[in-house]
Amino acid sequence: MYTPLPDPGHQAGFYAGVPVKRALAWVVDASLIAIMAMIVVLFTLFLSLFFLPALYLTISFLYRTITLARHSATPGMQLMAIEFRDRSGAKFDLGTAFLHTLGYTLTISTVLLQLLSMGLMLTTARGQGLTDLVLGTVAINKPARN
Repeated sequence: MYTPLPDPGHQAGFYAGVPVKRALAWVVDASLIAIMAMIVVLFTLFLSLFFLPALYLTISFLYRTITLARHSATPGMQLMAIEFRDRSGAKFDLGTAFLHTLGYTLTISTVLLQLLSMGLMLTTARGQGLTDLVLGTVAINKPARN
């Protein structure tokens, strides 16, 4: 049984500092994805440089989908002690991880959507980005284990 999402008015600690942590987690994840892409480039004897943007996008999509499905957080998010929850308060399953990654990928494809999403993270009560609002998901500080 899942608990509903924490209320930002009564349980503000779940959302404290999350936008900044998400930004730092993004830097960590982007760095890890870039390292993975460089390794692929080396193993392909630099031939993959001809399609580097597609390679990076593919690695990023798989990295985010798999890690969100397994832990409801990317390695960068785990380092920052935050995780995603769906609208019922449950951790992500594969379908939700896929949809969230798809939404993220579409959002970062244009500057306007990216700026809108960042603005929403800074102004909404739960710090939700554009994809989060569409899916009803939220990033929270990771609850302490009992």
